[in-house]
Amino acid sequence: MTLYYRFLVLKKRCRDCAPRCLMWGIRRLSVLLLAVMTCLVLGACSGGEENTGGDSYFAGSSGGETLRIVSGSENQELEHILEDCARETGVNIEITYLGSVDIMRTLEQGAENYDVVWPASSIWISLGDSSHLVKHAQSVSTTPVVFGIRQSLADELGFVGREVSVKDILSAIEEGKMSFCMTSATQSNSGASAYIGFLYALMGKQEAMTEADLQDETLKGEITELLSGIDRSSGSSDWLKEMFLNGDYDAMVNYECLIISANRDLEEQGRETLYTVYPYDGLSLADSPFAYVDHGDGNKEEAFLEVQDYLLSDEAQNEIQRTGRRSSSLGVSEENRDVFRQDWGIDVDRVLSPIPMPAADVLMEALNLYQTQFKKPSLTVYCLDFSGSMSGEGNEQMVEAMAQILIQENAERNLLQASENEVNIVIPFDDDVIDVWTAPDSSPESLEALYNEIQDEVCAGGTDIYRAAREGILQMTSGYDLDQYTPAVILLTDGMSNGDMDYDDFQEFYREEGVDVPVFSIMFGDAEEEQLEELAALSNARVFDGREDLIGAFRSVKGYN
Repeated sequence: MTLYYRFLVLKKRCRDCAPRCLMWGIRRLSVLLLAVMTCLVLGACSGGEENTGGDSYFAGSSGGETLRIVSGSENQELEHILEDCARETGVNIEITYLGSVDIMRTLEQGAENYDVVWPASSIWISLGDSSHLVKHAQSVSTTPVVFGIRQSLADELGFVGREVSVKDILSAIEEGKMSFCMTSATQSNSGASAYIGFLYALMGKQEAMTEADLQDETLKGEITELLSGIDRSSGSSDWLKEMFLNGDYDAMVNYECLIISANRDLEEQGRETLYTVYPYDGLSLADSPFAYVDHGDGNKEEAFLEVQDYLLSDEAQNEIQRTGRRSSSLGVSEENRDVFRQDWGIDVDRVLSPIPMPAADVLMEALNLYQTQFKKPSLTVYCLDFSGSMSGEGNEQMVEAMAQILIQENAERNLLQASENEVNIVIPFDDDVIDVWTAPDSSPESLEALYNEIQDEVCAGGTDIYRAAREGILQMTSGYDLDQYTPAVILLTDGMSNGDMDYDDFQEFYREEGVDVPVFSIMFGDAEEEQLEELAALSNARVFDGREDLIGAFRSVKGYN
């Protein structure tokens, strides 16, 4: 009955374009029916165990303990090992991927929904575990944070076969010879690690960084210039790799293991591979700690130790090395050296001398300075759905989500506060563009005034996501030099677009504009995922699911620019 009712709702909503929408409704109903049948089959095959949340689930045994893991996205490449682990140990494994800052915040709040934390670096446990819940932490693997630069460009810059410093890279950026992609330093460990490495290198220090060091005017100028070389940003190391593969960029800063993974894909596609550069004066390591969160359940702790022992076993460590990660104690075995290819610049024999991570208060000050002063300023257009279906709870959640970004005391808690020169534009829409609101500057007062406009807007009318996104890009291209910003359109909608514009119209417009502006979407309510995924594929962006946690989705997507 529920599926049939949903079909009738879809049919009614599309009555203005009945033939097209009726077929879409039938297709959607078929997909839903197939999903139900698939769930029934999988439920019958899994011994009654089911995923209670998270991004991935690996069944161990019926009635066995379930470990809920919160992990950095880089560990997605180890899922086949987790699947084997669940089968061998009988422990069910449920894994949720979050950014490093979110993992830190989760620990600060007690991590009630998780039994295990698995961030990229121990620093996030040190910063977040204020209640001292974490125990049994052991490094599962290590991987340095490096530059992957197109082979021909690395040759041209003279970086092949020699030691390269951060200042060498800065010179290439200042001369306009190179740009790069990097995750946000305030949302992802690879970005944070690279950024701290940059600071140490530019200061010329080996001893621990201090807050006084961060006030040096020369340092401020150089780090700002270096970060101005960022073409695209991301809140996730794994997605940064995917974005790079789908685009046309000079270089990216990422984990060595993900550079290896990217090169495998590039080689398969017959494309130019990346040359790996290890900045000798600003190198950082990710130590991938696998740690238990103690909520007083002895059975969970025993299951954790079984899984940890499996991951540290010779068999699992060998498989981990095959993904391009180094073992924390043994480095790389002789049989796995073929993974770490010298022609890609990978050097398993070099002595890795990582920079020391600063004290917690200094690190947090450095991250705040990155967000508010040093990073390339954002140019963000929020296209917000004020159609009639958003009335009530949907609108309330959207307004509250925007409060977390625009009200600066809220944004600061998640290291998402506005930088000095960033631009924020809001386009409310229904079946047309309702208005365009631009904050005159990034002061707390201006951003709060922008939030008040959102709070006062009324929901009515239909939905045209393409017209709103088109207007967002026109606002950028007609008034700003996009090279000076990290631009993004962030689109929220709760329904299927049924306005005058369609995807083909928007695609033609986007390609004529010739800009690299991602259109990130937040899916809410009955939003049509296929339409949003088309926009994401066209603009090398991604879709965020806000149906269960709209505020969290807004926080996540803002970390991408």
